[in-house]
Amino acid sequence: MSAPPSAQIPGPTGGGKEKTSVRRSRGERMRAVVPALLAALLIAFAVLNLNQVKVDWIVGSGHAPLIIVIVISVLVGIVFTHLAERVGRKRR
Repeated sequence: MSAPPSAQIPGPTGGGKEKTSVRRSRGERMRAVVPALLAALLIAFAVLNLNQVKVDWIVGSGHAPLIIVIVISVLVGIVFTHLAERVGRKRR
């Protein structure tokens, strides 16, 4: 029979400093703060663009939240850009 899980985990090793202060560089702090700010802006943008808008297709039309229309437009733009870059690389 094996020892309980708590017996297998080693504890503190001695009477030295147990709590150490880790100073982060400015770059490390910025890499944490910038994505958080961008996420907050994205959430605010999404919340402010929940209105329903009319979307006209080649055949017919429909209604969708504005944020969905924006996100789909960005995704289509990313796909077209990726495809255009691949075609450009093949020609070289």
